Amino acid sequence: MTQILQKRAPALNLRAGHLARQLIEKEGLQASFVDIIPGAAGGPKGIGIQGLDQAIFGDFLPQAPQRRTLIGSSIGSWRFASILAWGAQEGTKRLADLYTHLYFHKKMSRNDVGHVCRDMLIELIQGKEQQLIEHPDYHLAIISIKAQHIFQSDHSLPLLASVAGIIGSNAWGRKHNRLFMQRVISQPASAQQFKIEDDFFTHYHALNEKNITPWLMASASIPGLMSAIRDIPDAPKGSYRDGGLIDYHLDLPFKSQGIVLYPHFSDTITPGWFDKMLKKRKANPENQARTLLLSPSKEYLQSLPLGRLPDRKDFSLKGLDQKQRIQMWNQCVAESQRLGDEFLELVEKQNFSQFINAL
Repeated sequence: MTQILQKRAPALNLRAGHLARQLIEKEGLQASFVDIIPGAAGGPKGIGIQGLDQAIFGDFLPQAPQRRTLIGSSIGSWRFASILAWGAQEGTKRLADLYTHLYFHKKMSRNDVGHVCRDMLIELIQGKEQQLIEHPDYHLAIISIKAQHIFQSDHSLPLLASVAGIIGSNAWGRKHNRLFMQRVISQPASAQQFKIEDDFFTHYHALNEKNITPWLMASASIPGLMSAIRDIPDAPKGSYRDGGLIDYHLDLPFKSQGIVLYPHFSDTITPGWFDKMLKKRKANPENQARTLLLSPSKEYLQSLPLGRLPDRKDFSLKGLDQKQRIQMWNQCVAESQRLGDEFLELVEKQNFSQFINAL
């Protein structure tokens, strides 16, 4: 009897902007083309693509060493910090292990949650601060926001009023978020600077050994769950919060000369956190003209223990205790090696054009 073998569904989705697609179809995807790598906000979803990060930073980019910009908000900036601190393999494993073994309960205050996350961050990068700032191959740019007016407060009433105001103004137009917050980019004071020109006022601050931990904390400080970060060394006084509020999936006017290689946990780019509730709010195609977006396929996600990547809600998901959550997250992280293996196979065969869809 002849046995019919079914071909396994692809683990990766590939989507590309029109200029990226033209370049890849003409010359293939070469490491030397990549000059910018974005990292989205999204909590533990970021550790769910560990294998892809390991393949990109451990195998692919070292084929053409050069100075590249890593621009991230929230977990995106933490992913990059872990890789710069410890290398692709050890850094991603360290981040996944620390994140997976966090413990939260419903009675924890904002300060309690902040202390837990800060302890994790210190364990992730302590002693490696200078390496993050002076890394020979990567320029780390961290996105956070500077809260304006009543959004500076952590008291419940002004915080709820601010969120309600942001939701309303954002529905009117994304640019109106600037009534409540301004973008902040913290990066090394080197010749290479990441600059943005769009509807938001952007502050630029220099990273140093004293402030890199507070800036990384600010980048991931979710309003309502964590207190704002204040008294950051060498920064103006103010309340600094999660960078994903403005730049959730980083729909930015990238000034790439080659390819913006984007390892992502979603096949869509949602500009700001509050845009999640606006189905029609899409990324600007011109911003993503040089982007190659790599993300887990629908079939891959369905094969995971929870039918999706790890999510922050898993910490309090009914019927899922700490031991079960850790086991399932570890399975998701282990499975992500398929993402990296598939990417490296595409690089070897240079058959991207067969699988790329428009972004």
